[in-house]
Amino acid sequence: MTTSILFIGAGRMAEAVFSGLLKQKPCPFSPIYVANRQNHAHLENLQSLYPIETLDRWEEVAANAEVIVLAMPPHAHEEVLERVSPYVDTQLIVTVAAGIGPSYLESKLPEGASTAWIMPNTAAQVGASMSLYAVGQTVTEVQRGWLANILAAIGFSEEMTEAQIHELTAITGSAPAFFYEFALQLEDAAKSFGISETLARKLVSNMLIGSAKMLEAEEDPLVLREQVTSPGGATAAGLASLSENDFSDVVHSAIVAVNARAREQGES
Repeated sequence: MTTSILFIGAGRMAEAVFSGLLKQKPCPFSPIYVANRQNHAHLENLQSLYPIETLDRWEEVAANAEVIVLAMPPHAHEEVLERVSPYVDTQLIVTVAAGIGPSYLESKLPEGASTAWIMPNTAAQVGASMSLYAVGQTVTEVQRGWLANILAAIGFSEEMTEAQIHELTAITGSAPAFFYEFALQLEDAAKSFGISETLARKLVSNMLIGSAKMLEAEEDPLVLREQVTSPGGATAAGLASLSENDFSDVVHSAIVAVNARAREQGES
């Protein structure tokens, strides 16, 4: 017996999830429905790339899909949840939006609805997301199995409380943007020494990839930092400059700002 899954929304995160599911052998879900009212051309393109069933109107299958994934921005959830509620019975309702926890889903859906919140990051597109997730009060073991398949399709995962995910969204969800901004700043610095943008990108991206692999192997960033830093040397001078310019405070402020905005989005 197969398990069907419906994606309401067909953006990058939805594609990351269902493309990852399709790589699993055998694929744990069939059929895979993908709905998007606003961009029929995009649906046609997805249909040509993947063995999925695309829909302009998700209502056609909502009552029969065992899993419904809400893959749209936080501000769109209230309207969609109101429209999907009449179809909800025993399905697992999953969101991948910032600030939308299981308790919010439960408050908008019929009593007893099974809900889950996955907070992935952009690396889901290459199967390497560090995703946090929380489940609602009525999720069954079978539904946890479905959720595990979804999480495995996009990378690594850790179960947290809803409150913890609200606080850690900035670390696992938004911090990749900080990482990319750091890469851009390093590229600009490299170009200032007269090299091309292409070479600057090659130098920076491979340095970051290699550093990440070292972090994966060693796990302790403090040990790795000390391996690079000779007392009184050039690297030590650079680290001292970061400290003098309140690097740690800048990072902390960015995390606080992300969490504050994510809560605002969820509440609105």
